[in-house]
Amino acid sequence: MLTFPYLANAAEVAAAADLLSSFGEEAGAEAALRAARSRDLGNHIHFCRWRQIERLIAVMRSEQAVGTVH
Repeated sequence: MLTFPYLANAAEVAAAADLLSSFGEEAGAEAALRAARSRDLGNHIHFCRWRQIERLIAVMRSEQAVGTVH
């Protein structure tokens, strides 16, 4: 089940779109690598940001509806 990630600003959507255009199907994996790198450096803010971008990429690539459908 997909859940919509927390987005602090439009720059995170742009980052997800950039990763999708640069890495295609591997965009989520790239975001996960960036999150892991940030975690390893002790940067919890960027770790959380990249994890949310990873989740956003999954939502963007999904063909199923996320959230309430009317």
